[in-house]
Amino acid sequence: KVIWTLLVSILGYASSLPVGDDSICTAEELAKYSIIFTGKWSQTAFPKQYPLYRPPAQWSSLLGVTHSPDYSMWKKNEYASNGVRDFAEKGEAWVLMKEIEEAGEKIQSVHGIFSAPAISSGTGQTSTELEVHPRHPLVSFVVRIVPSPDWFVGIDSLNLCEGDHWVEEVSVDLFPYDAGTDSGFTFSSPNFATIPQDTVTEITCSSPSHPANSFYYPKLKILPPIAQVTMVKLKKSQLGLPAPFLNVQAKSNEIIDTVS
Repeated sequence: KVIWTLLVSILGYASSLPVGDDSICTAEELAKYSIIFTGKWSQTAFPKQYPLYRPPAQWSSLLGVTHSPDYSMWKKNEYASNGVRDFAEKGEAWVLMKEIEEAGEKIQSVHGIFSAPAISSGTGQTSTELEVHPRHPLVSFVVRIVPSPDWFVGIDSLNLCEGDHWVEEVSVDLFPYDAGTDSGFTFSSPNFATIPQDTVTEITCSSPSHPANSFYYPKLKILPPIAQVTMVKLKKSQLGLPAPFLNVQAKSNEIIDTVS
């Protein structure tokens, strides 16, 4: 009798708990999006130590996944995986791809992998398409800042589902992150491993607080966005068509290059 009473009490408590975020997406089965990445890394907006040659300022390819809440590609203030380290330091995707595939096979937390071509200058656009599912409504991706020690931009677990419908369009300003695996201060710093490894941290105009830091602008309150990403839900009549070009205005610079 005591055990039965205890069991009823536990079940009653459990039923009163809030439903987790991973249980509330009741949208239609699948949705497809165009994802457009816009580089805003111009010499006007970021004049300090701006890389002009060997190599000039540019962006790596974009690598992303759609997934459920039990998967994480990367998180601020947590340690980067070996795959994210290799991608952020060298632009090598093999280990990260293996980590993604293992998550998909073992815990079925990854629905789809997507990628977009590199951009050969600091400003420009690249795009691709992605597919989300009610059980996998989150989007994460990384793009390496080239050249840099281990710096990147990206999104961690952006939810494209709102209850019973998919978001029609969303734009997010992107700022630089340090993967915590290389201790270089400048874009062209030689390889200098961080031992022990540090966590992923956002680079700001005052952090790291060192005048040698390429993003150190102590007179600014915040850095201007170094990039932006826009995701637009595709109507069924648009499926299979090229992603639309978005002429997103950059802050203090011009969009001068398009890659699609």
